[in-house]
Formats: sequence, C-alpha cells, structure tokens
Amino acid sequence: MEFHQCYALDYGRARDKFRAAAVQAGARLAEYPHNAARAPDGRALFTDVACFGRADAPRRLLVVSGTHGLEGFFGSAAQIAWMLGDGPAALDPDVAVIMVHAINPWGFAHLSRTTENNVDLNRNFIGHDAAPPANPDYALLHPLLLREEWSRADVAAAQQAMDDFSASHGEDRLYDTLARGQYSHPDGLNYGGHGREWSNLTLERIVRDHLAGADKVALIDWHTGIGGYGEPFFLCFNAEGGPLHDQAVQWWGRERIVGQRPHGKSRPNYQGLLFYGVQSFLGDVPMCGAVIEFGTRGWHMRRLLRLDLWLKFKADPASERYEMLRADLLDSFCPVDQIWREDTLRHSQEITRQAVEGLAAWKDA
Repeated sequence: MEFHQCYALDYGRARDKFRAAAVQAGARLAEYPHNAARAPDGRALFTDVACFGRADAPRRLLVVSGTHGLEGFFGSAAQIAWMLGDGPAALDPDVAVIMVHAINPWGFAHLSRTTENNVDLNRNFIGHDAAPPANPDYALLHPLLLREEWSRADVAAAQQAMDDFSASHGEDRLYDTLARGQYSHPDGLNYGGHGREWSNLTLERIVRDHLAGADKVALIDWHTGIGGYGEPFFLCFNAEGGPLHDQAVQWWGRERIVGQRPHGKSRPNYQGLLFYGVQSFLGDVPMCGAVIEFGTRGWHMRRLLRLDLWLKFKADPASERYEMLRADLLDSFCPVDQIWREDTLRHSQEITRQAVEGLAAWKDA
C-alpha cells in the first residue's frame, strides 16, 4: 500500500479513511459522539471503534490512536495500514483486535495535543476524588516557560530558565518536572485536569463494551515525539521484572523494553497515564502493552509543547504567523516527509503483528 492511502490531512478525512478501511476489512463498527465539543468547521466529533475477530475471543488487543490529539495523524495511519494489509485475515481464532480511533477527537481536529479543556489526556487517569499528585517544581518554572510573546528572545529566555534549573537540579529532575504531569496550572504544560475528561469516560465505556469477558488483554497506545527520527521508542509500564513485563520483552525484544531512557533521560514519574486507566478499567484481567512513540525532533519537542499552548492562549488566529506556527507544530508531530511516513507504517505493522502473535501464544503463568 502507499502511505497516502493511510495518512490524512485532517481529522475528518482521517475518520473517513478509518471507517472505509474498517468496512472493507469486515469490521464491526461503533461510534461514540462527543456531544460537548465540535470540530473547527462546526461538524460533530467522534471516537470510532473497529472490532475484528470473535466478540467473545478470550484474548484481545486494544490499539489506541489520538491520545495526544494531533499525534493521531500517525496513529490513525498505523491503524488503517493494518486494516488494509493482511492483519485482519491472519487473526488467530482466539484473538480479537479492537481499534480505537481518535480517543481525543477534539485535539485531533483542532491540531492540539490536549483536550478541549487543555487537559493532557495522558495525565488524566488519576483518582480525582483524592488529592492530585504533587509537582512543586512546576510552579517555579511555569511563569518562566509560558510567555506572552513567541519571539526569538522569549523562546531563548524560556530555554535559559530551563538551563538554569538544570544546572541547579540536574537534567533528569528538569525532565521529570516538565513531563510527569501537573494539576495546579490549567493553562500549563501536561495539565492533568481537575476531573475526568470526556475521553477518559468514553474509554471506560469502550473497555466495558468491547473487552468485557476477555481473559488476557494487550495494549498499544500510539504516540509521536520521543525517539530517533522515524524509529519506534517503547515505554512499557508493566512492573519491570514481573510476568507481564516479561511478556512485552518476548513480543518486542529486550532492547526495546528494558531500561528505556526517553530523550536519554531517566524516565519521569508519569502520572495519570491512559495505560494505567485501561489497567484500572480491566480490574483483575492481565494486560501487557506499551506506549509506543515514533521519533520526530527529539529533545526539541519540549519547545513545541509550549508552542501548542501559546497558539491556544496567546496567538492571534487571524495572523499569518499563527498559520505558519501551526504548520510547524503539525510537522513536529507528523513530519511532512514521505520517508518518515513510510518508515513509521512499516515499523507499526511489524509491531502490531508481534503483539497479535504474542497474544495468541501467551501462556498461563
């Protein structure tokens, strides 16, 4: 298949391609309308689900795209490529695949990582009835990082603030502060929210509707940003050394699963991940899986996370600069590069195949 059959230029066309590929491959389709938000053109937003294999299959693979909105351009393409290829026809009778398209449809449609409430969905799966996780260092950096202007001088000043923090506390602590999630600044980076987002609640419905009765579950949550350019980077959140972590090693290789350091730094103490949310929704059902990233601009992505917020809260959307910077933001998460797109599709199909085959061969402990 050609990359342009899988990639799309906007949320609406991505959705159309996903649903058409699902129908062509014989999927059972379900849709979950977002009744509280709309696309930029006023049209409705949906999370769509395509199911392959027996509805009562004991082993099921959940594949999610669009957790971070505009990263869904790649995740959607990876799902479509699997459907257009021989993936559905090669399923073991005891394995089903559930493709969740655009779990954060607002972010996908509006070209933002966040939800309509500026919530990082991948930090929203915490117990909101209790006090949120603390991130005291973030309050110190917040006013220095998110500035009124997006000029060369302002970008440099924000970088200097991070350099100063790193000089005092180390690169690992800086990365942890920026990436773990924070619950105190609604206009800030990786804001986890003060309650469950629509996408959080919808994912619980999807798990209930399509994973109930499963004996074993695998998860792939597609993302972009971390890793070498066009190369996969795995973040497995099963307990290291435990049997579920060992399963991930068997499926995808020790070198991909053990000791991974995003951007060469110690892994942050991530809070509220979708991975943890699915684990919670499943209860006692064992789940093995990973957040799988595809690299774009490396450590420079931290600047683009700030750009996402500046465009949302500070920029003049009628200006030429706004359009230029939005194009830069999209290119940073889904490069306008045929080689990158072809490589990511090739890798994603192999990774999905490994998960499907590994799930079929998963032995009881």
